[in-house]
Amino acid sequence: MQLPPLPHWETAPDDLPAAIRETKAALRARIEASGRTVEEVFAVVEARVAAAVEEIETAKARGEEIWPVLDYADIEAGRVSEKDLARLRKRGCLVVRGHFPREQALAWDKGIVDYVEGNRFFENYRGPGDDFFGTVGSRPEIYPIYWSPAQMEARQSDRMARVQAFLNAQWKSESGGVRWFDPGRDSLYPDRIRRRPPGADSGGLGTHLDPGTLDLWMTEAYQRAFRHLFDGTVESYDPWDAAHRTAGPQFEGSTMCSVFRTFQGWTALSDMDHDQGVLHTVPIPEAMGCLMLRPLLSDVPEDDMCGVTVNQVFPASEKWHSLLLRASSGIPDVRAGDSVWWHCDLIHSVAPVKNQRGWGNVMYIPAAPWCPRNEAYAGAVREAFESGSSPSDFPPEHYERSWPDRFAPAQLNAIGRRGLGIGGQRFSP
Repeated sequence: MQLPPLPHWETAPDDLPAAIRETKAALRARIEASGRTVEEVFAVVEARVAAAVEEIETAKARGEEIWPVLDYADIEAGRVSEKDLARLRKRGCLVVRGHFPREQALAWDKGIVDYVEGNRFFENYRGPGDDFFGTVGSRPEIYPIYWSPAQMEARQSDRMARVQAFLNAQWKSESGGVRWFDPGRDSLYPDRIRRRPPGADSGGLGTHLDPGTLDLWMTEAYQRAFRHLFDGTVESYDPWDAAHRTAGPQFEGSTMCSVFRTFQGWTALSDMDHDQGVLHTVPIPEAMGCLMLRPLLSDVPEDDMCGVTVNQVFPASEKWHSLLLRASSGIPDVRAGDSVWWHCDLIHSVAPVKNQRGWGNVMYIPAAPWCPRNEAYAGAVREAFESGSSPSDFPPEHYERSWPDRFAPAQLNAIGRRGLGIGGQRFSP
């Protein structure tokens, strides 16, 4: 069956309302040309997700832990059971116990303090560099620091590479005769630090997701990635299939991510209790199908994508996504050295907290496997690393340019050089 073509843009269109109307009309026409209605297709995904929501609510009522938890030692030894692997893929999130020795994580935390204080960061801090993290309320909670020895040591460690490869392997990295990414090689994606002190009041972060914004509906690569949602084969939609996702760029903006991440993640630098302003997710990877199809229903205004626009994160709201948000589940207690991971399509948030007990410190390190999209961004990362600049995905604050003790190129090991694309082979599909 020949389905009608879809309009697409490789950069954000100038007239967003008109582009949204055109996109929605074309997507509806494509679905209907397959012999199904939008309502029928949405009902298939909604039923699948509703069953998962009910299962999670029932498990919570029984006092069960929602987040899967694995020991790093089991990942290292290759003895993770098929049952645990199935639960990981079902929930799309994971806590890795003992990813790093607790003493190592605490030493990194102290090293970060020495690094920022020794370079007079607090005297020169100019306030939040973006509106999104500016909502957390403490000063500062998110440190725009990227090149500390602690962060770089963690990024290029054997332990990090092993867990990233394990997580990447949960995805289909090859399909249709195409190799979409290399699961055994990660790009080195630099991100920031969070340090929240005892006694802090934090507004947290609202429910959102980060794989993109309007580009998810409007670019050719993502239209192919989400093809099963729009071509009448919705039952075949697989949130673990990387097909076409490693080629599609995001529309440029202040909250974009230039790389493809299989999992977002952070490593704990302090002990944190589950009720102290921690991460929550909606642990249902298939929910992305609902999020993508929901704007096409008749109760949504024609020039509205359920609040999704450019230059803002993809919101998840009670107005449009109340079913999904019922499944929101927080992480269990974690200790320094544990790491926390969630599928790149998961709705997530950070709970607010008043008078926090203990520190709440993490460094953000994702799983971002080597692929054309990530290889392209590696060049910009190398330049930022060498000059001590803020990476191009983040506000141009550049605090570390003059800091003499930032991590030096000579300190890179083989994993670090490979993650920056230095001296390694180019990606081969």
